[in-house]
Amino acid sequence: MTLSNLKKKYIDFKLVLLLAGFYLLFDLVLLVKVSYMRQFMPREDGHFIWSDFLINNLLFDYIIVVSYMTLIAISTKRFLNKNYSWVKIIFIHTIFSILIGLIIRFIFDFYAILIGRIELADFNLRKSINAFIYVIDLNFLIYFAMVFIIYTYYYLKQVKEAEKQHSKLESQLVNTRMKMLSSQLQPHFLFNTLNSIAVLTDMDTAKAKDTIADLSDFLREILYNSDRNRISLDEELRILEYYLNIVNVRFSDHLTIKKEIDESLLLRKIPAMLLQPVIENSIKHGYSYEHTDLNILVSVYEEDKMLVIKVENDGAPVSETHTQLMQKGVGLKNINDRLYNLYKDNYFFEIRNKKDNSGVETIIRIPE
Repeated sequence: MTLSNLKKKYIDFKLVLLLAGFYLLFDLVLLVKVSYMRQFMPREDGHFIWSDFLINNLLFDYIIVVSYMTLIAISTKRFLNKNYSWVKIIFIHTIFSILIGLIIRFIFDFYAILIGRIELADFNLRKSINAFIYVIDLNFLIYFAMVFIIYTYYYLKQVKEAEKQHSKLESQLVNTRMKMLSSQLQPHFLFNTLNSIAVLTDMDTAKAKDTIADLSDFLREILYNSDRNRISLDEELRILEYYLNIVNVRFSDHLTIKKEIDESLLLRKIPAMLLQPVIENSIKHGYSYEHTDLNILVSVYEEDKMLVIKVENDGAPVSETHTQLMQKGVGLKNINDRLYNLYKDNYFFEIRNKKDNSGVETIIRIPE
């Protein structure tokens, strides 16, 4: 990973500027306070020098604190990614709040020795510790105020990202439904289905009625089903059944669809409207002049704590790579985009020829 990628991954410059701005405001308040005290509350110490105060107490302190808190911001992001307990996080930050005072004290003492203000032989450790203890409560409050800013910033950023992702998923789900509806309302689909129904009215009136009901229910599910991004596997299979009933009527004895579903997974959540476009793609590309009969197997099972959805056919092989299929098929790309938005990189989706060249398989793996 390059340096620029590391910066992008761990350093949020907007947050750094926010922390720098907060501590600048604190220093400005301190500057006003000292000015007022020097004017109206003078002390007979005779040691105060404005240049030393501005350089040592403000400039050096500002650089040290902002640099230190930038490191804390980076560490905090890692804490959030690792899901540490709040007890552990508070304990770590308490240690860091004490450590910042020690670091500032050490740098000031080292600088004083370096410029000759204090001789090394005259260095008084007790006096340095007393100076550290004198402001330990102030360091504690300032540190946790800045940590509060860091956590608030990351929290608001996550909320905005979650809202953006939710909006995108809703848009994709609606887009999927509209594309499916558009696909199913194409003349050849309706004509073939209606022709099948017309034939059935003379041969099997009950089956004709069932097919009309399946078509109606399927289109209703696409149009009016809730906009949930994930539904139970059981609900998804119920919606799929309407489509399969219609397809079985259209293709008659030339299509066989079998399902092997682990019933213990029926309550597991999966992306809504996932199975139908995958099976439709398998049917559409499975038939060819050499493959006039098609067998499809839909399997759902659990493997290595991942839910596996596999759709296999014994039809024509694919001549394009998975990447090419994603670029070519709008429906498939939509599925991939939805999976990414739901699970980021923690999923697997691939369409490929079987190893024995006996057909094509579509495999989807998603987490619990």
